[in-house]
Amino acid sequence: MKKYELLTVFKPSLDTEELDKIVDKITSEVKSYKGSIESIDKMGRKKLAYDVQGYRDGFFTTIVLSIPGESVVEFKRNLKLNENVLRFMFMEVTKKVQAV
Repeated sequence: MKKYELLTVFKPSLDTEELDKIVDKITSEVKSYKGSIESIDKMGRKKLAYDVQGYRDGFFTTIVLSIPGESVVEFKRNLKLNENVLRFMFMEVTKKVQAV
């Protein structure tokens, strides 16, 4: 399994309880694909550089996860279908090479 970082921007109209439920749903979805969650960082509400779907700010969350490669496409498709997600960026985490 590869390690990925998921940066997600959620709608600002959500309250903290709704946001927690959505993040829990995403983590349970990762586990349903036989993946694992390493860390979750809820960065809070931040202003966006430009309007996204009519919103000027959003809730930012970073999740570091491991998921099998064959499940990535389906996982990303489900994120696109989530109406509370304004934008997301799904990146593979690579190991840093240390200079001698």
